[in-house]
Amino acid sequence: METTNTALWPFEVVSNEPVAQDIWRLVLQSGVAAQIAPGQFMNLQVPGDGSHILRIPLSFASAHGPSGTVEIIYAVVGEGTRRLSQMAAGSTSTLVGPCGHGWRLPAQEGRSLLVAGGVGLPPIVAAARMLAAQSLGFDVVVGAQTAYRHVESQIDLLRGMTACDLCDCGRRVLVTTDDGSLGIQGFTTEAMAQLLAERGYAQVYTCGPNVMMAGVARLAADAGIACQASLERMMGCGFGACSCCNVPLVRGGYALCCQDGPVFDAQEVAW
Repeated sequence: METTNTALWPFEVVSNEPVAQDIWRLVLQSGVAAQIAPGQFMNLQVPGDGSHILRIPLSFASAHGPSGTVEIIYAVVGEGTRRLSQMAAGSTSTLVGPCGHGWRLPAQEGRSLLVAGGVGLPPIVAAARMLAAQSLGFDVVVGAQTAYRHVESQIDLLRGMTACDLCDCGRRVLVTTDDGSLGIQGFTTEAMAQLLAERGYAQVYTCGPNVMMAGVARLAADAGIACQASLERMMGCGFGACSCCNVPLVRGGYALCCQDGPVFDAQEVAW
């Protein structure tokens, strides 16, 4: 597990544009790009409203240390993210990061299965990049409510991402929608069950709505496969001071999503 050296960083917006219905792609430039690991997150200060004192916690899809750029896919769901979507190229602010603990490489040899729902896609893309960098094979399930909520450029990226120099290792990328407007009609868990019946996996990675991840965790446990889940909670501070991002544990008690996560062993979480 990576060591977290959280600090305050300035950032500048490189680009910020819509890529799906209420979904935006933000590219920022900051020194944090050389420090952040897949699965970690950043807390962004969004200017424009002095009464909004809390930063916005956001995961990332990719970070490139040499250029200092970080790619973030986010949903506009409230006042803070609405103002974030209005930050044009050249806008500046600060962020706190890297925050939390991210993805771990599989403990056993074998293929991984990545399951993303909605705006849980960015950490899954980051996990895919991590696996591809180690020449490890993986399959992906990506779900959304409707075709208009899918970020197709990221799905294409997952399909084309090279896991080794010789081939794509027979990668499967299954796309689901609740309404059947794109790909398979149904839930990600149904597509996951299909892949589990076809292939063996050493590790499952998942991020998305809590109810979806609970289902993914159950399927993984039933199949005897280790599962990591990236959780989302209301993280007021991002560094463990406010204790409002509690995660109930199977063994009893609570963990802090911002400090102990956001990535957890799914079997330790009391879903």
